[in-house]
Amino acid sequence: MHSSTPTLQRDTRAWQFQVWASFGIAVFLCATGLAWLPGERLEVAFMFMGYVFCLSAAFMLAKFVRDNQGARRGGGDTPLWKLVVWGGFAVAMGLTGWGLWGMAISATYKAFLGVSWLYLITCAFTLAKMLRDRHEADLADARLRSRLQARTEAAE
Repeated sequence: MHSSTPTLQRDTRAWQFQVWASFGIAVFLCATGLAWLPGERLEVAFMFMGYVFCLSAAFMLAKFVRDNQGARRGGGDTPLWKLVVWGGFAVAMGLTGWGLWGMAISATYKAFLGVSWLYLITCAFTLAKMLRDRHEADLADARLRSRLQARTEAAE
């Protein structure tokens, strides 16, 4: 019986660089837009908090969805936790969008903040997926190495 070593699918360095660069650019664009946001400092602070809330909710949602991929095979989170995660993401996005829409700033500035905000959210999902893929590949690699080492030791 011929046993070949399986290869693990991993992201290329170019892809990893692109994901990190895109996330960094998105953070920079959002930070720049918020730093120069006209209006009261309290409004700026609330908008900043909304962006951070959306960002953390996006990472939490990405983790939740990925963790529950195998929920049909057993396990998974409770329905209430599902409501909390999806509801938190919806509330974060809704309140931030509502706050942005209602701000007394030019339409061009709103467009810049809106596009950079959505860019940040999509980059967060992509980054979360890439990091999770790397983690799972590392775990698979460790399991494979352990099995190969056990076979080698058993053969000796």
